[in-house]
Amino acid sequence: MLCDRCQKRPAQVHLTQIVNNIKKQMNLCPTCAAELQAESFGFAPQVNLHEFLAGLINHHFTGAHLHQPAVSTVRCEKCGTTETQVAKTGLFGCADCYKQFGGQVQPVLKRIHGSNTHTGKVPKRTGGKALISKEIRKLKIELQDAVSREEFEKAASLRDRIKELEQQLQ
Repeated sequence: MLCDRCQKRPAQVHLTQIVNNIKKQMNLCPTCAAELQAESFGFAPQVNLHEFLAGLINHHFTGAHLHQPAVSTVRCEKCGTTETQVAKTGLFGCADCYKQFGGQVQPVLKRIHGSNTHTGKVPKRTGGKALISKEIRKLKIELQDAVSREEFEKAASLRDRIKELEQQLQ
């Protein structure tokens, strides 16, 4: 598929926006995506994603949500990116930054996504075994919870459902 903007290079960035049940999609090459990023990919309202994330991270790093003064600057040992730079740009400098600043970023991710663990999405019509495996993982967590609350009848029905799904996988 070619880029919707330049019609020359292959599209590698796929954007979808749904507002008031109206779906807009853009398929862009990396060059056009970089050019349009400053314009928020042509979607309204015009908000730069990095600026948005920087605002959330800065709010958390500086303690503004707790009405506290800014914390001391911490640096990534590998690339030298500082906490202040992450808070201003919303970007990490390298993969080690995730380890260095992860403790501060986890609450922000949890607040945005409802979880700080990526579970991914699988299309229902093509998911097949992946959807069943995901359902089994979810049910196993519910099973552990039911057992810990001593809801043994519920736990038994969850166990039976897990067995059914595991048989479908085989």
